[in-house]
Amino acid sequence: MLSAFICLPVLGAVLIWVLPPSETRSRYIALAVTAATFIWSIFLGFRFDPGDGAFQFQESLPWIDALGLSYRLGVDGLSFPLLVLNGLLTCIAIYSTTSQVTRSRFYYSLILLLNTGVSGAFLSQDLLLFFLFYELELIPLYLLIAIWGGARRGYAATKFLIYTAISGILILAAFLGLVLLSGTGSFAYEPLRTAALSLPLTVQLILLGAIVVGFGIKIPLVPFHTWLPDAHVEASTPISVLLAGVLLKLGTYGLLRFGMDLLPEAWAVLAPWLATWAVVSVLYGASCAIAQTDMKKMVAYSSIGHMGYVLLAAAAATPLSILATVLQMLSHGLISALLFLLVGVVYEKAGSRDTQVLRGLLNPERGLPVIGSLTILGVMASAGIPGMVGFVAEFLVFRGSFPVFPTQTLLSMVGTGLTAVYFLLLVNRAFFGRLSPQVVDLPKVYWSDRIPAIALAILIVVLGIQPSWMARWSERTTTAMVNNAEAIAHLAVKHPRS
Repeated sequence: MLSAFICLPVLGAVLIWVLPPSETRSRYIALAVTAATFIWSIFLGFRFDPGDGAFQFQESLPWIDALGLSYRLGVDGLSFPLLVLNGLLTCIAIYSTTSQVTRSRFYYSLILLLNTGVSGAFLSQDLLLFFLFYELELIPLYLLIAIWGGARRGYAATKFLIYTAISGILILAAFLGLVLLSGTGSFAYEPLRTAALSLPLTVQLILLGAIVVGFGIKIPLVPFHTWLPDAHVEASTPISVLLAGVLLKLGTYGLLRFGMDLLPEAWAVLAPWLATWAVVSVLYGASCAIAQTDMKKMVAYSSIGHMGYVLLAAAAATPLSILATVLQMLSHGLISALLFLLVGVVYEKAGSRDTQVLRGLLNPERGLPVIGSLTILGVMASAGIPGMVGFVAEFLVFRGSFPVFPTQTLLSMVGTGLTAVYFLLLVNRAFFGRLSPQVVDLPKVYWSDRIPAIALAILIVVLGIQPSWMARWSERTTTAMVNNAEAIAHLAVKHPRS
């Protein structure tokens, strides 16, 4: 059941190249394949048992015994919601792609391969298999930015490639260290989960440091964040949707799966430092967003701040805060995808993203009233207004983290206020007031441009009103992860090791 998430997009990419060249056919094949993958994830949800915190639908095949590599897949409450999110946003990205895209066969094939890499990483139960999928998504994303990006696409793509390559080197070094030093001879997740506990605490801290920095680059956390604004600004709108909505979650997912869950004793030691790091990312990202006049760059910097909330909750490692990490990842995925879609429509119709040029776009006759209204909804959700999914996620982050790190939590809450500030500046400058004379005769916005954004807006409101529809899938898994970490920390206190 799980291999379908890997095989279907690959087969779709092959089909696109086998059939005679046709821009329309390539688009329809890509859309059909990603829709089928998303529907398959919904079908999987009907068979998924939320009351079981362990891996489900496991698949295992021997692969390269000499390397200790096996083909192991599984899904639990941590990975399943992200798998569904990946399918949904890939469908939206392909649907939102302009029909005039050049080299359409290559473009849609790369998006399908990107989908395969992300799904494979979320499903992998073998550390080396995870790393292979983690690196696989790097190549399509690099090409999607370098070929179909903006004027400085070469610079942005190369910068992304260098940062992500360093991230991969650190993660691979940590994984190799775990296998070699634990003596398991296998990269399988469950055996390593037990064997890693026998390592001296100093060794665990070194390995966890490499994991944290490696995935911190991907999230990204300050000061490893500089590749993200450039990548977002130069990437096309559909690629920005995937980058912010899904790909950044590989970093936070990796921290939880291979950091906290694999090395909980070392995680407890580093937790105060991680919480402080989260505060720095939250406040720095929000402060930089306030200084931006490019709408897309402002949303990009907001992602840095909001992903810092995930690190804060993960550092606290309480049952409520770890559940909040999943909800915050889903919330950020939906909201950032909505905002990047809307900024893309504004840029396409108005020819600018500069808030010093744009003004009065909410004008009901000559502006973009529907797009403006959806943007206001999106920024309200990002600022944590009650009744929307952003409020639920951030409230649980703060509620779950405060008992453990009260100072860091209060400082992070300042980031929520700053979010309201910079998004209020964006809305006030670009959408209110008299229509800017530089922006006249705006092209008509068709329903095909609005449908993806409306669908995301509905999800943001519905899940904000009924958050249990998200939480029920992950609660048992995240609770089991915390219980395991607490039990190991308790043993470490009773039997301390150097």
